[in-house]
Order: sequence, then structure tokens, then C-alpha cells
Amino acid sequence: MTSKLERILPTVQKPARYVGGEYHQIVKERAEVDLRVAFCFPDTYEIGMSNLGMRILYAVLNRMEGVWCERVFAPWGDMEDAMRKNGIPLYALESGDALECFDMIAFTVGYEMSYTNILNMLRLGNIPMRASERTGLEHMVFAGGACVYNPEPLADFIDLFILGEGEEVDPEVVELYRRAKREQWDKQSFLLEAAKIPGVYVPSFYEHTYHDDGTLAAARPLHGAPQTVTKRIIQNLDDALYPTDMIVPNTEIVHDRANLEVMRGCIRGCRFCQAGFCYRPVRPRSPQELLRQTIGLLEHSGSSEITLSSLSTSDYRCLPELADSMLDYCEPRKINLSVPSLRADNFSRELMQRLQKVRKSGLTFAPEAGTQRLRDAINKNVTEEEILTTCANAFEGGWNNVKLYFMLGLPTETDEDVLGIAELVYKILKTWREHASNKKRGVRIHVATAFFVPKPFTPFQWEKQITPEEYMRRQRLLKEAMPSKSVEYNWHDADLSRLEAVLARGDRRLGAVLEEAVRTGARLDGWDEYFDYENWLRAFAACGIDPDFYTTRGYALDEELPWQTLSDGVSTAFLKREREKAYRSETTADCRTACSGCGANRLLEGGRCDA
Repeated sequence: MTSKLERILPTVQKPARYVGGEYHQIVKERAEVDLRVAFCFPDTYEIGMSNLGMRILYAVLNRMEGVWCERVFAPWGDMEDAMRKNGIPLYALESGDALECFDMIAFTVGYEMSYTNILNMLRLGNIPMRASERTGLEHMVFAGGACVYNPEPLADFIDLFILGEGEEVDPEVVELYRRAKREQWDKQSFLLEAAKIPGVYVPSFYEHTYHDDGTLAAARPLHGAPQTVTKRIIQNLDDALYPTDMIVPNTEIVHDRANLEVMRGCIRGCRFCQAGFCYRPVRPRSPQELLRQTIGLLEHSGSSEITLSSLSTSDYRCLPELADSMLDYCEPRKINLSVPSLRADNFSRELMQRLQKVRKSGLTFAPEAGTQRLRDAINKNVTEEEILTTCANAFEGGWNNVKLYFMLGLPTETDEDVLGIAELVYKILKTWREHASNKKRGVRIHVATAFFVPKPFTPFQWEKQITPEEYMRRQRLLKEAMPSKSVEYNWHDADLSRLEAVLARGDRRLGAVLEEAVRTGARLDGWDEYFDYENWLRAFAACGIDPDFYTTRGYALDEELPWQTLSDGVSTAFLKREREKAYRSETTADCRTACSGCGANRLLEGGRCDA
């Protein structure tokens, strides 16, 4: 640690974010490595250290002989200001070396509102923001994560994107770079070879042209780049590395517990959910492997809580068996086992009562819509009867705290659907009065509504987003209809969700907007303390871009889409069929009940999904 850093750390919030030295961090001798990777998370330490993907890939890359992967996080505003004032560049936690000392700079991108952090971190690290300004082989910037299914807003800044799961493809890219470095290739030669690796998208090898009305005319591949880049997946999760010796943070983080990933993919087909389509097909871990990982995680971390992680954990086939074996280990040691991602149609009170012997927490469900018609339109596949029966079972079992998540602005939504949320909440409150086993404690029902954001690779990728003004009108309508003081109602910021929609479905012309927004101070946009919507509007105006083009305009079904060069394995024809069914309020069975023919099973050897 430098003397400058020692002087400024006592003056900033949470200095433990910036010092490293955690238990299980990986430190290698510089003389013994020939390639250094800075793994950057474009948000604060507390958010980044809660990210499971970053922890996995950190271990994967550091298992490579001769490669040293270190962590870099976005500083909070007070630390950034102090760093700029004292001439301290952005640095990695393990070595303290500046970002510019690294060969490769990797970003994991899971949230559109972190895009400005990516640019700002490059600036803080003295790395040119635009890929075209980094002419040499050094400082190769690559990115992966959920948001790169539409990477076009970041195309001007990232040298290559990795689509899908990185456990196999990341080492392939890193190994190719080592060869390029040894043989002294130029940057273009490396990118030409990288583009041949399945799952790698090099944006500079695609020429985008536009019609006079601003819509995309074509995305033409250059230099022999593939017409379509298809995501990479891990075939068998039991064979994939899942590190049990993960870093133990030296300060509290958002998810301050051990995490166990039980499966990838989701058997459901909620039509608004990008993750539900992009992470197909379903691939579970075996309960035997999960128990081994449980013991390893808890023994290496000392955590007093472990949570089962997936898109829909209660759909894991072997959940009762797994929970029993885990609890045999956890209960004597007073370790809490939690299962998020519950569904109202397969809730088991008996299982939850055993799970929460150590500590009983609240229950969380996401009906998403207040009426059956709209739940069918979004293919939620849960009925009001199932919701109320689940709540009755929970209240009889002693639960008095329920969180409910809904969306406003879903396609086909009417005021009747909005008011249906309040009606459903009233019925849940009535259910508590009729079934609660512990009425002395009272009941707390927490309701939250999000502003629907249409996302690529979903049946709703073509939909219009309602205006922020209309969202706020519906929010007020719902608030006025809420039935009791026992109900706490919160809602998402409308302006933030509008901007998220712009970036989610935007094209590469938004690169200029991002650059302008960062130049005028945009950073940490996912945080209320820093989000400045007016600054963004000025950036759009300065670049001659109308945000409504990407939101309220919607996209025509025959329109060329900015993300059309990429594929998650799910066919466009299937997405269109699902959209048509949404407008008829028709449901599609889950993958376990019947294969819907989405196409994702073709990514698996043998073509059979283990739903």
C-alpha cells in the first residue's frame, strides 16, 4: 500500500473496500506469471463480491499456470474523488498494481446501469476508453455476462465479447492471447483468431448500417467473422469447477453468506424474463456433488448461512433429498439454510419449516400480475388459488411476513389488472386473518412494483414500453387502492427504468451517448445517490438521439434487431409464437411437463434437456 493510499483511506467511507488482503485471495509471484488479467466488476465491492459468476471465473483463471487474475471494483464517489486529487490510478486489490499494468482487462456486465462505470473505470485506470484508441496488443478489453446478449451500446469500447458461460471459453481466449503475446502478434491478428472461437463476438468485425428512419438496415460481418455467434454453455455442471475456497470478504457485502448453485436454466417460460430464455437449457448439479460443495464452502468460509442459488430453486428435482442431507450437516452447527426463488405453485410448508429451524425469515413470492388473465399472458403459470393456498399454509406455519413482487406496464395490461394487484393483496390479508397461527405478532405484507423493461431474446423483445408518466399514473392508482396500513408499498424509479430499456435494446449509436454522459459526470447510475437523469437527457440531446426510439416506439416484427448477430439457442420463430400466445392469454407448459420446441436443447450433446 502506498503512502498516499494510507493517508486517504481513513477519510473515505468503508475503507475495507479498497485494501484487499482477504482470506483465500490469490497472490502469485510476478516473476512466475506471463499473463496478468484484471477482472473488473463495474460496481462497488459489496455488489461485486456477491456476484457468483465473478467468484467462479476468478478461480477458473487462477487455476491456469502462468496466469494471475486479480479483482478490481468501482470506487464509491468519495474514494474516486480522493484518488483523482492524489493522482492514484485505479488498482487491483491483490497486488495494488494499477490497471495499466495488466495485459487483459475483463468486465462482467450484469446490469445496464453499470455501463458508465465500465467507461469510468477505464478512465480511472488510464486506459483509453474506445477500442479504436487501443492500437496495440496490450490492454485487451473483453466482457461477458447477462448484458452482452445485446452488446451493441458498448461496441465502441470493448474489443471482444464472450457470449454465454465462461468456464471453458475464457481460458481459451486467455490461452490464445498468451500465444499472441509470445509470438508478438498485432492486435488485428489476435482478434481475427479470437473470432474463430465459438462464443466470441468481435464487434469491430461487423458493419452496421441504418435506414433513413433510424432503424437498422443490416449487420454485415467482415474479415470472415461468423454470420451468427452462438453462446457457449457448460454441458455437465458436475464436471465444472465450483470453488469451495472462495474469498472471504473483509467487510459486509450484499449477500453475506455462502452460495450454492444448484442448477442453471429454468423450466418455466415467463415471457418477460430474459434470464429464463438466455440460460436455457436446464442443467442441474447432482445432490451428491452439491453436498460435497456445501461442506467445503462452509468449512472454508465459516459462514453461518448458506443459500441455494438458481433461477427457480424450488423446481430443483432433488430439493427435498438435498435439503435433508444439507440440514444433517447444518443443524448441529447452527447454520441457516435458505431457499430463495420460491414459487407459489410448489411451496412446501413441511420443507420450509425444516429449512428454517435455525432462523425463520420472511417469505417472498413474485406473482408479477394481479389478474389471472395477465398472469396467463406473461406465462407465469400460477393461479390465484395456488397463491392463496400457499399463503394460508405459510400463515398456519407461523409466518407473518410476506413479500410480493409485481410489474406495471406489462404488455396488454389494463387498469383492471393494476387494481387486481390491490385485490389480490386484500385476499392475502384476509387469508392471514383466517389462518394465522400467531396473530399477536400482526402481519406485514410488503408489495413492490417494477416498471416493465422489454429485454432482448424474450417474446416481449419487440414490445413498446409505456411512458414514465403512464407508469406513475398506474402506480398512483395502485397506491390509492391498497387495502390496509399493514401493507407496505414500494415502487421502482420510472426514469431509471426508462433508461434501462434504452440501453437494453439500444444499438451502437448509443456509444456516443455513453461517452458524453461519462464526460459530464455519470457514474454509479444504479445508486440513487448518483443517478442524474437530467444529465442523461442532456447527453441524448447533445448526440441527437431520441430515447423514445428505443422505448415507446417498440420494434416491428420484421425489423432488423441490433442483437441479431448473436444467438442464445432459442429460435426467433419460437419467441414470435410465444408473443402471439401472450396476446391471446394462452399459456405454455413448463419444460418438465412438455418440450415447447424452443431450440435450446440443440446446444446439448445428444440434444436432450435434463429439465
